[in-house]
Amino acid sequence: MKSPSRRNLLKAVALTPAVAVIPLEAVVRSAREARAAAPAYAQPPEVYLTASELGFVEAAVARIIPNDELGPGAKEAGVGTFIDHQLAGPYGRAERWYMQGPWKQGEHEQGYQLKLTPAELYRAAIADIEQYVRGKYGNKSFAELDAKTQDDVLHELEKNDVQLAHVPADTFFNMLVDNTVEGFLADPVYGGNRDFVGWKLIGFPGPRYNYVAEIDQYGKRYDMPYVSIAGRDAAVRKG
Repeated sequence: MKSPSRRNLLKAVALTPAVAVIPLEAVVRSAREARAAAPAYAQPPEVYLTASELGFVEAAVARIIPNDELGPGAKEAGVGTFIDHQLAGPYGRAERWYMQGPWKQGEHEQGYQLKLTPAELYRAAIADIEQYVRGKYGNKSFAELDAKTQDDVLHELEKNDVQLAHVPADTFFNMLVDNTVEGFLADPVYGGNRDFVGWKLIGFPGPRYNYVAEIDQYGKRYDMPYVSIAGRDAAVRKG
């Protein structure tokens, strides 16, 4: 897979209306927990994915949004942690999705059509992909492949050129890309966008309570520290 331009990809996403993935009460609870947590942005243990599954996810997201001259990539931003936590919660269980069938083969324009929840899709797809990779590349896991070969595998998934045993390859690939971008740009309280690297890339300073004094300061650099919905960690750098 040819690596997409991070700037173009993330700018396009930033112009799309945001959709909340976590209920308001969970946001409030997470904010309270984040204030009490020490140190901030510490790597928590996996909550749904196994260590090997998390290794796959971190290797894959590192190729979708790579570490490059624009700054840290998805892995450094903690996107693997974000996805792990989402899969363990209401999103992973598809609690707000219609999941009653009928289970027909649909068109891409009709959206997600599988009976599997996102958490179940990740588990099944990762197992299928690892089996495919080990059979083709000398019993190596996806995370053990070099970057070019990882790109080749992701390109095959994107084009649905790999017939996975239990799930459509392109359906999983598209979900993985969506979740990667979400984790890169979400508020850090959810585990991704560590040190605000996603917001720094697109120039979003965070949900500060008041921007009234800056509204008419055209062309002037906004130099206040980045801020999360959980508040600002004093250890987080400006700029």
